[in-house]
Amino acid sequence: MDTHNSSITGHADADQDARYDVVVVGGAAAGLSGALTLARARRRVAVIDAGAPRNAAAGHVHSYLGREGSTPADLYADGREEVRGYGGTVLAGSVEDISRTEDGRFSVQLADGRQLRARKILAATGVTDELPPVPGLVERWGRDVLHCPFCHGWEVRDEPIGILAVDLGAAMHQALLWRQWSDDVVLFLGDAGEPDAAQAAKLGARGIRVVRGQVTAVEGAPGAPVVLMADGERVQRRAVVVLTRLQARAGYLAGLGLQPVDQVANGLNFGTAVPAGPTGATSVPGVYAAGNLAAPMIQVLPAAAAGLAAAAAITAELMMEEVDAAVAGAAAAAAG
Repeated sequence: MDTHNSSITGHADADQDARYDVVVVGGAAAGLSGALTLARARRRVAVIDAGAPRNAAAGHVHSYLGREGSTPADLYADGREEVRGYGGTVLAGSVEDISRTEDGRFSVQLADGRQLRARKILAATGVTDELPPVPGLVERWGRDVLHCPFCHGWEVRDEPIGILAVDLGAAMHQALLWRQWSDDVVLFLGDAGEPDAAQAAKLGARGIRVVRGQVTAVEGAPGAPVVLMADGERVQRRAVVVLTRLQARAGYLAGLGLQPVDQVANGLNFGTAVPAGPTGATSVPGVYAAGNLAAPMIQVLPAAAAGLAAAAAITAELMMEEVDAAVAGAAAAAAG
């Protein structure tokens, strides 16, 4: 059973054309944290959760203070119950489009035909990890095929680790970083290029073996992946590390004029994100973005913090609108 979906309220429990202060799109760490903050601020909030968090394939969440070792499913199930405990609504579904209404608010169109109205939007749908086109990687993603040593390094400490190079600079960083968790690290160069003298010296000094040639597939039993080379060599590893491309899940924002932009670090285009400021505010008034959607590289804990920060900013914005409306109403009453 999909435990992530099992306790999300279905469409039968939702009001058609329901009106909310805030609709949160995305039910993982950033979205649920933002929704919890908004619900505690006595705002009418709905979370739309497609049930496909980025870390669904991972066995556990790590480096999350107080929740170390929780499964993603358990973390988000608890988060949904916390949101509901303060009067928030959590709906299963996916958002197809968001548009501005004549009164300046937002119409949120779900794929199943439901429509919600909102004063503000918090977009927290994250990213999709696109793996290199090597057979065998997708099936092992999140278990034997990894990307982040802070997420998975402890679990494969002192075990044989392989780095599949996509970009030479990034692969060097990965190999040297993962070396902190194991003294048996192999760098598979593929067609990423040849290390220069300085890079070769670093690899040699840290005892990182370099394997040249093309990787054709990753095979093997769970917990024992084997890297197959074009020349027939088979290299046994415990974990295979890859560099994924992080693609923002942002199609539903296109109607508002929000498009993800390329993210570049050290000359490497590693994905896309929706531009947002420190509080999550985007270039579209009333629309905020948090979590991996705006910052693809952050982990679960900072994603949750970003959701909280965005919710606080949204709360302040709603408050100022209501103050202005109250002042205008009082002035009109006095004038009348």
